[in-house]
Amino acid sequence: MQDLTEQIASNKQKIEELVRNVGLDRLRASLAEVQNEAQKPDLWDDRENAQKILKQVNDLQDEISGWENLRARINDALELSQLNDETLRPELEQEVTLLNKEVEQKELTTLLSGKYDMGNAILAIHAGAGGTEAHDWASILQRMFLRWAEDHRYSCEIMDFTPGEEAGTKSITINVSGKYAYGNLKSEKGTHRLVRLSPFDSAHRRHTSFAMVEVLPEAVDDNEIEIPPEDIRIDVFKSSGAGGQNVQKNSTAVRLLHIPTGIIVTCQNERSQTQNRENAMKVLRSRLLDLKHQEQEKELGELRGEYVKAEWGSQIRSYVLHPYQMVKDHRTEYEVGNAQMVLDGGLDGFIEAYLKYLRAPK
Repeated sequence: MQDLTEQIASNKQKIEELVRNVGLDRLRASLAEVQNEAQKPDLWDDRENAQKILKQVNDLQDEISGWENLRARINDALELSQLNDETLRPELEQEVTLLNKEVEQKELTTLLSGKYDMGNAILAIHAGAGGTEAHDWASILQRMFLRWAEDHRYSCEIMDFTPGEEAGTKSITINVSGKYAYGNLKSEKGTHRLVRLSPFDSAHRRHTSFAMVEVLPEAVDDNEIEIPPEDIRIDVFKSSGAGGQNVQKNSTAVRLLHIPTGIIVTCQNERSQTQNRENAMKVLRSRLLDLKHQEQEKELGELRGEYVKAEWGSQIRSYVLHPYQMVKDHRTEYEVGNAQMVLDGGLDGFIEAYLKYLRAPK
């Protein structure tokens, strides 16, 4: 039983260190504060704010109970292993396997400690130059991200979609909802490059295609990004996408122009003009929030001498399907030989490598 005892003791040490890093006492204090807010008699005077407060209570309770339950299970397993009763080995081996996996998962969770990491994400894919070839690549990425989200039980809502002229996707905007959606997906922001034998080339020559992926944190606090009404120009038009005759007949699609920055947002996937307008405002807030962060990063980076602007040329990942198969991330050097597995949504290795890369000393 000594081998099992050592594994459990190692997990106990890891968890105690993680608990210190997370600040469990700080989380408990935050929960007490939010619970006080939730008990105020005028809570439901502002329904939207009440829902945010209750969500905070639930999220903090889940986080605290998750750490406490795992600590309790490790302590129970350690006590059993120290009994040196070999009849308990099968049961303990099974529990140790589960504990190893859960401790590893908790280690990853602690890497997601950014301000917006726990929240939802807005994911946008834009095909690069190259017509049908590039549009097809954007649709392959669209499928990859939707499969990954489905595997992790995230909810996805397509907010805007523009099909390619002949096939594929010209651009798509997706709201990905669920715990740590942004924290996980932020690794995907940048240019994705595909090398393959083109299915659209009669000579079956090798082609290189590019697509830009945007990942924005959902701006849930309206006070963080204030948009005066006079800063926005709103246009409505008939939807060009699928959606039935009602969408085609009525001007339900919405285009917002943010005059100070020139940012344009369109939403046309809902039948209701009001819903499209709300979605467009949500995306605009997130884009402005991201712009604000980029400016802050630029200022800090220029002071440190390390700022590099994210542009089309700065590809983050290559997907090679010919003459060999490989997917390689150029930031972390992490690579996988099974490209189809990655394109089927197998992104976890890349996400984990990127999170560790962010924490590594530069």
